[in-house]
Amino acid sequence: MLKYLLEKEFKQIKRNKFLPRVVIVLPFVALALFPMVANFDIKNINLAVVDNNHSTFSGRLIQKIVSSGHFRLTNVSENYAQALTSVEQNEADIVLVIPPDFEKNLINNQNTDVLVSANSVNGIKGGLGSGYLVTILNDFSTELREKYMSGNNLRGNVPTVEIIPRYNFNPYLEYKYTMVPAILMMMLAMLTGFLPALNIVGEKEKGTIEQMNVTPVSKFSLILSKLIPYWVIGFIVLTICFFVAWLFYRLVSKGGYFEIYVFAAVFVLAFSGFGLVISNFANTVQQGMFMMFFFVITFIFLSGLYTPVSSMPDWLQVFSRFSPLKYMVEVLRSIFLKGSSFLDLKWHFAALCGFAIFFNSLAILSYRKSH
Repeated sequence: MLKYLLEKEFKQIKRNKFLPRVVIVLPFVALALFPMVANFDIKNINLAVVDNNHSTFSGRLIQKIVSSGHFRLTNVSENYAQALTSVEQNEADIVLVIPPDFEKNLINNQNTDVLVSANSVNGIKGGLGSGYLVTILNDFSTELREKYMSGNNLRGNVPTVEIIPRYNFNPYLEYKYTMVPAILMMMLAMLTGFLPALNIVGEKEKGTIEQMNVTPVSKFSLILSKLIPYWVIGFIVLTICFFVAWLFYRLVSKGGYFEIYVFAAVFVLAFSGFGLVISNFANTVQQGMFMMFFFVITFIFLSGLYTPVSSMPDWLQVFSRFSPLKYMVEVLRSIFLKGSSFLDLKWHFAALCGFAIFFNSLAILSYRKSH
């Protein structure tokens, strides 16, 4: 039975010509919600500090950084390797390393170096965050200079702090490297979400769904026949996106492609199920389009695609956990740019599996089939 249902679906997809329709309510929703979500003022940047000096000057510097309001001190490590581990575990965004002779060099009117190492998987957060930190360090250096110039500095030398920034995973802060994995996720969401949603709605308008309802086909088999074709389409779209990323941007996944296909398989299954849920409640193509546009655009802006989730209001950060796109954006950026393994993203996989089970179960239960 499933074989014939799949044959029908693939023939129907081959004949279908889909043209998106813009609805009136979308600009209203976008204007009301998205300016509040798309906040480019980067806040709550997690800072890891490696204080090799433990002096009064280093303590003043750390206190000045934290009191700026842009940074949260989330990790104090004994060495740089431990600090990088906190970055890989998403516990820190920027690492500040203070050298052992920090205070000694400043007191002796010599220059001293500090290391600023930023996680630039999210180019906006990494770039602006390190820029904020550099500004604070420059201000700290200016304060020291004014203090020494106003005192009895007989030699006339002024201690300064030299900053050597280091950007991990995206050394040149190329915005396209941050956006390519995100755009890839958007293509998966748009195609594997919209098409299943409009499939059943289109059959409702044509009347063919009524013929299916009077057959002995179970709801599970019918929903499965709707999912599998778009699951295949998802893999095709993903492969094309990989090729385009390599061809135009020379962007190759540092963590390989097998893990991405595994995560994408669950994500497509989840989002196609969500599209089928929408189709069960929509009676016309216009209704289906409006409902999908509303949820997809909302999911996209809550996913951290354009701005970090940590910069959103607290109540929106809670809502972002219910966006499957948020987990997929983090997975693609982590595997593509950082080379993260499956174990590093196991909780993202668990969340996507939860979405897949929930949406597909809801799709089966909400489908109204009459015998």
